[in-house]
Amino acid sequence: MRVQRCKGTRDLSPEEMRRFRIIEGVFSDSCLKWGYQEVKTPTLEYLHLFTSTGTLTPGRLGRVYSFLDWDGWSGERVVLRPDGTIPIARLYIDTMEDRELAKLFYVTNVFSFEETGKESREKWQCGAELIGAGSVMADVELVILALEVVEKLGFEGVELRLSHADLIRALLAKFKLNRREQARMFDQILDGDPSVLNRIKVEQPVLARALTTLLDLKGKSSGFLQNVKALFNHDLPELVSPLNNFITVVELLESLDISCYIDITSVRGFEYYTGLIFQLFTGEESIGRGGRYDALIPLMGGGDIPASGFALYLEPLMSLVEPLVLTTSPVPGVLIKADPAKGAIQEALAITSRLHKAGFAAEIYLGGREPSDLRWTLDIREEGPRFEMADRFSGDNYHLDNAEQVIAQLGPVSAP
Repeated sequence: MRVQRCKGTRDLSPEEMRRFRIIEGVFSDSCLKWGYQEVKTPTLEYLHLFTSTGTLTPGRLGRVYSFLDWDGWSGERVVLRPDGTIPIARLYIDTMEDRELAKLFYVTNVFSFEETGKESREKWQCGAELIGAGSVMADVELVILALEVVEKLGFEGVELRLSHADLIRALLAKFKLNRREQARMFDQILDGDPSVLNRIKVEQPVLARALTTLLDLKGKSSGFLQNVKALFNHDLPELVSPLNNFITVVELLESLDISCYIDITSVRGFEYYTGLIFQLFTGEESIGRGGRYDALIPLMGGGDIPASGFALYLEPLMSLVEPLVLTTSPVPGVLIKADPAKGAIQEALAITSRLHKAGFAAEIYLGGREPSDLRWTLDIREEGPRFEMADRFSGDNYHLDNAEQVIAQLGPVSAP
């Protein structure tokens, strides 16, 4: 009898592994340059990690691989991890909660049962999590990081789609539903279940109109969102705060010439997300997803810690990437400091991306202890020369007017 591969699994050939390693290398290099550190979590986790917090929808929980980790009569039920973010949150609570800020990345596999065996039950993803920063700058940093990776891989025509979980949550909270009920109700609506909307129309017509408006929320500009906000100012002031946050994010992306498509219906199965949600598409295929999940760590027993992150999906990326030989070498690192209150966010993000494209490691200071392994600091000034750059090794200081002068002062990329 011929030995067969298990249904829903795949082998990776040498050519596929080459593509896998290229993606992994580009992703790791980009994360390291933004100041993220690599971690790994176990393949096995306790089942209650995913059930006690109410973070996964019943549909996803019904597809986990679960079994008894037998140890006499005191065995615990464990699972093959179905999600990459929740184990990282557990790791943070276990060992890193004393940190003011944790910037972590990983390459991992996740498992989900699929009964036909035609779809993959084991999926690989590259993920980054930014824990401890609750600002719009943190959200936009993750969007830029994800786009930077796909750009370095040579992908063209990638579409950035944005949604906002708090818009949906603020509206569904009016129905007095818990988190799981909110996700289930929203998925039913997206599936076209007429009974849900019909019931709302009869019982709460104002909410029904608002929900219909949100479902139709599609556009490409912050001005479009401003018009939507004007519709809700009077009847549903609860929606104004998440809309303001959404508008700020889109305005910042626009200022950096990053185009996006706004589509509220792209938050199906939004589970633990609480704010901005973004997805990357090539055609109609999703190659990555991320967003803000400020409630996750508190739900898991940790402190009131804000967090956000994203994952890129290796299977579709492997079919797109060209197997070019990529090499990396040590480069000087730059810590960029900007005061958000003084309107320097846009310039900090722009010069960070500019330095990355020039081959340098650069990250934005988001608070807490300064990294000790970065040679340079770059302060964005209000007056006079726009940049003040300091060499931590020599103690020398330089006053520079533009990004070209900064890059020239840093010297060759191969500098130690």
